[in-house]
Amino acid sequence: MIKFLFKLWELNRPYKGRFLLGVFFGILNGLGQPLVLGTAAFVFCVMFTNNHPEDLQKLAGAVPHWVPGWVREMFIQMKQWVAAQTAGSMTWKILIVSLIPLVVLVRGIVAYLSSYLMAWVALRTICDLRVRLFEHLLNLPLSFFTKNSTGELISRNSDVLVLQNMIAVSLVTLISCPVTLLTYLYMMVKVEPKLTVISLLVFPLCMIPITVYSRKVRRAGAAIQTELAALGKVMHESFTGNRIIKAYNLEAVVVNQFKASVSIFRSNCMRVVRATESPGPLIEFAGSLGIAGMFLYMAGRSTSLEFLTFVTALLMLYAPIKNLIRLHSQMTQAQAATQRVFELLATPNTLTDPAQPAPLRAAGAEIHFDNVSFGYGAGLVLRDIQLKVKPGRMVALVGRTGSGKTTLTNLLLRFYDPTAGAVRIGGVDLREVALHDLHSQIAVVTQEVILFNDTIRNNIACGRPGASAAEVEEAARHAHAHEFIMEKTGGYEAGIGEKGVTLSGGQRQRLSIARAILKNAPILVLDEATSSLDSESERMVQAALDELMKGRTTICIAHRLSTVQHADVILVLDEGRIVETGRHAELLALGGVYHKLHSLQFHKEPDKPAHPPPGNGGGRDGE
Repeated sequence: MIKFLFKLWELNRPYKGRFLLGVFFGILNGLGQPLVLGTAAFVFCVMFTNNHPEDLQKLAGAVPHWVPGWVREMFIQMKQWVAAQTAGSMTWKILIVSLIPLVVLVRGIVAYLSSYLMAWVALRTICDLRVRLFEHLLNLPLSFFTKNSTGELISRNSDVLVLQNMIAVSLVTLISCPVTLLTYLYMMVKVEPKLTVISLLVFPLCMIPITVYSRKVRRAGAAIQTELAALGKVMHESFTGNRIIKAYNLEAVVVNQFKASVSIFRSNCMRVVRATESPGPLIEFAGSLGIAGMFLYMAGRSTSLEFLTFVTALLMLYAPIKNLIRLHSQMTQAQAATQRVFELLATPNTLTDPAQPAPLRAAGAEIHFDNVSFGYGAGLVLRDIQLKVKPGRMVALVGRTGSGKTTLTNLLLRFYDPTAGAVRIGGVDLREVALHDLHSQIAVVTQEVILFNDTIRNNIACGRPGASAAEVEEAARHAHAHEFIMEKTGGYEAGIGEKGVTLSGGQRQRLSIARAILKNAPILVLDEATSSLDSESERMVQAALDELMKGRTTICIAHRLSTVQHADVILVLDEGRIVETGRHAELLALGGVYHKLHSLQFHKEPDKPAHPPPGNGGGRDGE
């Protein structure tokens, strides 16, 4: 718990001025309630001093011993003078009685300032933490996101709300209630030391339920956050996969999954409620035993204002105790809820920029995969890749699914670092280059087009933030997208919905190409950019791609071999190795893996002659 409080202090440190001011007012607020009781006792003494003149002297005994003697004497004389003034004056009586609402008003102002300052600090702290967590997650490598679900990560960002309540509300209680508790105890000890000891003998028993139930709160609190993450995961997958859910009539299945998570969530919430509220009645019962023992001790003895003050303080003592018990449960729950947030913040980024990044100039530079091997886990996906791509040339990567084509481009983008070997551009190892510098010099067009729920203009402008409207429109024209854009209501300012749902597949792809054209990067990566399009859309997109590839070093991943027949070099990957290299006609003549892929795609069986006839190169050209 101490470590958790230190983490809270570290989060609040940027706003320590207002935080400490909130603590100061919290301490004053803690003194406020006992001050009200003391003021009421003082007014009682003054107003009824004729009946109990000795009470002024006894009340003066509550003044701390460290106060100088002349101050204590002045305090007694002042009270005696006030008592004399009020004896026959209604105005003075009204003024004295007005002390009670005045003290209550001041206490209310102090409580407001304490709560306001703590809420101010809490909101800014939580906003900073949200931004810090989001930025940290965004900069983590691609491998992190392959292991964690989107819904769970969104849920983790929502967990910080527990800390907001912790700082804004619980810390106010943590500051004010102990002060109130100690002040009441001091008053009780000064007035009736023996009765205080008798009434507090049962309090050690109160620690037993607090200890037992705090463990239950910790376990249930962690389970609540786990189920909240599960709910977020189900919701995210259900909303993003809504078409499949409807097509396969999976609504009932998904709803049952959601109900199951909600049921577990509800059960754990009730465990927290039971564990939070159960200690209160037990402590009240223990306190009543103390009060009963005190009355038994006082049986047959005379009572006075001292005894009335003592009983009142004792009864008011239980409110801060109950608040502190609830606070302990809340802090335990907050600790469990935010544990995963701090774990995410502690997740190391395995792809970091070097301390002194080397400059990268990709324009006119050669790309070199130098004996590269890579594996996501125990096995290798790429093995001993040796490849040089000359500037301005188009290199096509083909092969079966899982042969390592996309992994090769992921290494070029430095989404991962090679297990062995190095990837270089212009002789510079990419691990020596700043990621921002690298990504600014590579444009990517993928099969799965990522568009944002924004206007057409802003989606294209993502390629180069700050580009003018004329530059955006010029890029759209080169991508053969201007015509369909102008047919939309609003033109470039038209919204496209989530993931571009209002556009066709070909239109989405052309916007993606326009974005890459606007970026004007010297290296281009095409990851199966036309594989999911119909023939007409493919023709238009291919024309846009031809425009995009002019003068750029291009690495193209393709399943449709018709799109790479004019590539400068075609690399055939199989089981993580480059098994064939050459141009289209040359690879067909080899009669190997490429020939087989080509024959299957164009509905031809590959030749398997036992003995190739002389003079034909061992196979047909596949055309």
